[in-house]
Amino acid sequence: MSMDYEHSLMIKAVWCYYIEDMTQQAIADQLGISRMRVIKLLEKGRAKKLIQFKIRADAYQQTEVTNQLQARYSLKEIVLVPSISTNINETIARATAMYLSDHMSDGSFINVGFGDTMARTLRNLDLPEESNISFVSLTGGVKHYTTSSNSGISNLTSYIVPAPFIASTAEMASAIREEPSVKDVLNLARLATYTIVGIGGVSEKATVVKEGNLTANDLLRFKAESAVGDILGYFIDKDGRVLNGSIHDRLISTTPDVLATFPNVIAAAGGSEKVQAIDAALKTGCINILITDEDTAKAVLEIETR
Repeated sequence: MSMDYEHSLMIKAVWCYYIEDMTQQAIADQLGISRMRVIKLLEKGRAKKLIQFKIRADAYQQTEVTNQLQARYSLKEIVLVPSISTNINETIARATAMYLSDHMSDGSFINVGFGDTMARTLRNLDLPEESNISFVSLTGGVKHYTTSSNSGISNLTSYIVPAPFIASTAEMASAIREEPSVKDVLNLARLATYTIVGIGGVSEKATVVKEGNLTANDLLRFKAESAVGDILGYFIDKDGRVLNGSIHDRLISTTPDVLATFPNVIAAAGGSEKVQAIDAALKTGCINILITDEDTAKAVLEIETR
């Protein structure tokens, strides 16, 4: 059987099922093949991205929850996703990728933070091949995932901070930040129309710990100082104040103060272990747009206001 015939059959099956709303059995009868063959063709069509799903952001929103969050934290926009996945980071990353796809225009600069959800967002981006988009890293230490996007965009440009996330000493970090190649990329961040950041919790699961940027002792120190989470490596307390950890002097990263000057800063985060961190991050005033799941949003609202 030729590949052309197989491809043609796959297109017909996908069209009949998703566009014509035919049942799998009806398609099997019309094409003269088994129902199991139809199922395999549909699976193959999805794997090849022949069919792409987009759910309008406003199609699933809990109005009361979003209104309360917007009012409490002065947010411009909130995107909620259902809390049904066992991998909430992947769900939120897909929603963030869809949000960016809908809001990016040709020639856009997009700032990208650090962490698992950021990496997943880039992998899930699905933009037209002719898109001319530039991604700018907000921290050092991200080359391995900003270059692994599978979107297949030929005009995709990545500006990577050529430095580690955390330097060995404060003096080394200061010197690195003054390097023209580093300053140039960090200055490019000011051109971005959208910025995406993750919110880290204070646990062994945090990306900064898992990737070896932070030791267990560092984490214990931050916990002792009442840290509840981090934004771009800067640890904050429950009121959204940046703590005076010595590790902050070693970061090659964008500070919350600078982040607050950017338009359209998106925080993409969810999960029960990040509820306190999200609440604190939203209190910093850095975040304009929140993408999270329904259960996390409700849990954040249940934190008593002070």
